[in-house]
Amino acid sequence: MDNKLTENRKQLEHQRQSDRRGYLLFRTMRDFTMATLILAMAFLLLVGEHISLTRQLVLSVEPLMRYMFGGLCLLYGGFRLYRAIRKDY
Repeated sequence: MDNKLTENRKQLEHQRQSDRRGYLLFRTMRDFTMATLILAMAFLLLVGEHISLTRQLVLSVEPLMRYMFGGLCLLYGGFRLYRAIRKDY
């Protein structure tokens, strides 16, 4: 009886570790994806006026707002990238 209980505990612990690894992989991939998207937005806002494909879209926004939001995106994207690399969950 005691042997069966120990075996069940081991299986439960293995399942918990497996779930934890899956969760960490999901969070890491999500943070890398979000960091990439946010940093791309920052790049387009900050230097988009020099790219012909985004020139009209970027120039339609007030420069002060564009640079402020681009800077915020740069900071937050960097934070998300740091968190994805560090895996500080």
